[in-house]
Amino acid sequence: MASPGFFSFGRFWPPFQGQGGMRQQLDPSAHTMKSHGSALARKHVRDWLILLLLIVIEIVLFVIHPFKRFVGRDMMEDIRYPMKENTVPVWAVPLYAVLLPMAVFLLFYMRRRCVYDLHHSILGLLFAVLITGVFTDAIKNAVGRPRPDFFWRCFPDGVENYDRWGGVVCHGNASDIKEGHKSFPSGHTSWSFAGLGFLSLYLSGKIKAFDRKGHVAKLCIVFLPLLVACLVAISRVDDYWHHWQDVFAGGILGLVVATFCYMQFFPPPYNDEGWGPYAYFRAMEESRTNPIINRESPVGQAMEERVTNQEPRRNGDTFTPYSYHSPTLEAMEMGQK
Repeated sequence: MASPGFFSFGRFWPPFQGQGGMRQQLDPSAHTMKSHGSALARKHVRDWLILLLLIVIEIVLFVIHPFKRFVGRDMMEDIRYPMKENTVPVWAVPLYAVLLPMAVFLLFYMRRRCVYDLHHSILGLLFAVLITGVFTDAIKNAVGRPRPDFFWRCFPDGVENYDRWGGVVCHGNASDIKEGHKSFPSGHTSWSFAGLGFLSLYLSGKIKAFDRKGHVAKLCIVFLPLLVACLVAISRVDDYWHHWQDVFAGGILGLVVATFCYMQFFPPPYNDEGWGPYAYFRAMEESRTNPIINRESPVGQAMEERVTNQEPRRNGDTFTPYSYHSPTLEAMEMGQK
């Protein structure tokens, strides 16, 4: 049986209680899509436009031909591996590297109703994946390293042909030859570590994996997405689509970009406030420093409803509208006093 506080979800998930059954209370400090979604979208409209620009750049990089690196007769020994199908198809990468993390983000939103967390996690994830994709394809086109199966892409019938300098004269399918010059770095690997690495950072903050309480089992949850990314990387070598240096560089690239993008919106997972985005804490600080809340707003109406339906505690006191506490807010209160 897990010890109390093993998974400290209760600190940021709203309580479920009520008389005669279980019902969810409306938390006036929640920031939902209805109450804050439109304002948040307008605030970050430039970020979403930049994402569209990254998509256009990624399409252009995918279409253009990579650098046609010299491939000589003496090099064929290392790039003569057989052509195989992908163990992990290309269409599956967005499913587990983008849609799966988004599904996890939605689950947390359904429980906590924080649009800041949902918006920033999705925005950070998309930035991590698209920036990684642009870096990966730009490097691929610039390097033009042949894949391990380049021989059979160049000479599908096994008949070799070289020019007077000893360079290959390919007569295979043009698309296969073009793809054969895109070995370094591995796109599957970089995308996997970008998306699943971001998810790993997100989960480590949400379950407080670094709360110094010694619950090593939390690390199993944190490492699980990274394990999946590692297996994808290994499959690229096993399928002879990449050299081991390609997947190593792709993994490092994806993790570094994911970390930078995550830190733009969330505190480090080992931070006491690592479970929530910066924007949430700023909103809570503004709520405390500005006690006058618009009664017509959803938040103001929720506060009135909760105060009206407040339930007494054991010592006779009543619930206060805000039950959130953080080191930052406590420090502000001490300064005001």
